[in-house]
Amino acid sequence: MKKVLILGAGAGGTIVANMLRKQIPESQLEITIIDRDERHHYQAGYLFIPFGIYSTEDVIKSKKEFIPQGVDFIVDTIVKIDPDQRRVETKASTYDYDWLVISTGCDIAPDEIEGMRDAWRDNAFDFYTLEGANALYKQLKYFDSGKIVLNIAEIPYKCPIAPLEFVFMADWFFQVNGVRDKVEIEFVTPLDNVFTKPVAAKVLGEFAAKKNIKVTPHFDLAAVNGKEKNIESHKGNKIGYDLLVAIPPNMGNKCLIDSEVSDPVGYVATDNHTLKAENFDRIFVIGDTTNVPASKAGSTAHYMAYTLVDNLIREIDGHAALPKFDGHATCFLASGFEKAILLDFSYDVEPLPGKFPFPGMGPFSLLKESLSNYWGKMMFRWVYWNLMMKGLDLPLEPQMNLAGKIRQKAS
Repeated sequence: MKKVLILGAGAGGTIVANMLRKQIPESQLEITIIDRDERHHYQAGYLFIPFGIYSTEDVIKSKKEFIPQGVDFIVDTIVKIDPDQRRVETKASTYDYDWLVISTGCDIAPDEIEGMRDAWRDNAFDFYTLEGANALYKQLKYFDSGKIVLNIAEIPYKCPIAPLEFVFMADWFFQVNGVRDKVEIEFVTPLDNVFTKPVAAKVLGEFAAKKNIKVTPHFDLAAVNGKEKNIESHKGNKIGYDLLVAIPPNMGNKCLIDSEVSDPVGYVATDNHTLKAENFDRIFVIGDTTNVPASKAGSTAHYMAYTLVDNLIREIDGHAALPKFDGHATCFLASGFEKAILLDFSYDVEPLPGKFPFPGMGPFSLLKESLSNYWGKMMFRWVYWNLMMKGLDLPLEPQMNLAGKIRQKAS
C-alpha cells in the first residue's frame, strides 16, 4: 500500500489530508499527518485579540476535530527529513513514505534583529503569536497617549495585509476610546508603499492618509533599542516610539534547515505552479513553507490544496503533475467601524476593483470599504472551522477569475 506522509497539521496540511482522504479510500492509501502541537490555531484571529474582539477561546480548537477518519494523527516533533531514503525522523519514531507533503509553516524570529529580544514584551510586542496578541491586548487596553510604531522587519512574512489591517483597526480603537487625537500611528515598512501591488497600494495608501496614519517606506530595519525606544535602519535613520508593534523576520521550521531541504531561512524551493519541491522527487510543498511569490495566508493554502492534491493523485496514478496553481489569494482587511476592504489577486493579476465572487452581484466589493465586506471578514472564522479545515468546497474558484473585476492602471 502506498504511503503519504504530511508534515504539519495547520491549514495547508489539514486541508490536504481531508481532500486526499475523500478521493482515495483508506484501503488504497495510508495517510499519516505529524504535528508538534495538538491544538489548531486560527491565526487570522490573532489580529482581533489586542482589540478585545476575540479571546484565546475563539482561536483555538483541538486538531483532532479536523483530522478525518482514516488518517493517522501523530503528535510529535519532526527532527530530520531524508529524501533519499524517503524517511522522516521524529523525537519518538521514524516514518517511511512514498510521497511527502511539507506544510510546516513559518514562525516569527525576533532574535534575528539586534536588540529586539531585549525589548520583547517590554515595549515591543507582536500579534503573530497567541502569547504576543494577548500581551499586546494588555498594553493597548491602557494606552491613551503617545506614539505607536508598527514596523515590518523584512519580507516575506505571513499575511501581507495584516500589518496594515492592524493600524487601521488601531485608528478605530483609539477613536472609540476617545484618545485618537493623543495617539500617533506610524506604519514603517521596507517596501516602497503600503502593499506590493501598485493599484492596491495606491488605494490602501489613500485609506491610510484619510485615517491620519503616517507611512514611512524604504526602512530597512537593523536594530531595536528598547531602552531608548527607537528602531534604527541600516542607513542609520532612527524612529522613536512609545509602543512598538513588531513584525519580526519569518523563518521556516528548523528541521527543514537541518535536513538541507530548504534554504537557510527555512523555505523550500517549490515550483510556482505544480507545487512540487524543485530539488527532490515525490515531495510537495504547501502554504507558508513554500518560496513561491504568493501570499503566505490561509486562503492561499486553501487554493493551493486543490492543485497539490490533484497533482499528488496524478503521480500516484503514474502521470506527471500539471502547472495549475496561479498564486490566487483572497484577503479581507478589517478597516474599523464595521467595515472591511477585500482583495483578490494572483501571480499575474493584482487586486482590482469590482464585485466578488459573483460579477455585478457581489455581495462583496473589491478594493472598497463596505459593511458586507466586514461581515465577510467576521463570517470567515465560521467558514474556516466548519468548511475549509474539513476540506469542503467553497463557492470560490481555486484559480483567479477576472469576471466582475474592473481593469485599471496605477497612477
